[in-house]
Amino acid sequence: MEIVLLVLIVVSSLVLIASILLQPGKSAGLSGSIAGGAESLFGKKRAKGYEAMLERATTISAVVFMLSAFIFSII
Repeated sequence: MEIVLLVLIVVSSLVLIASILLQPGKSAGLSGSIAGGAESLFGKKRAKGYEAMLERATTISAVVFMLSAFIFSII
């Protein structure tokens, strides 16, 4: 069980690192952080295609990493 969790942590961390590094920047300076934050908060600017896949991979791998690290710390 411990080996499976350890492998899951390593794989999810590598996927998390790769998906974060491959994502393009979303801000355009100070004005981009103000206007872009409001657009992403209300969902007006949705990612499509490659960016959506990276965003989904980041979310899934982060959740898997956190859960497996939590379970591994309990065991």
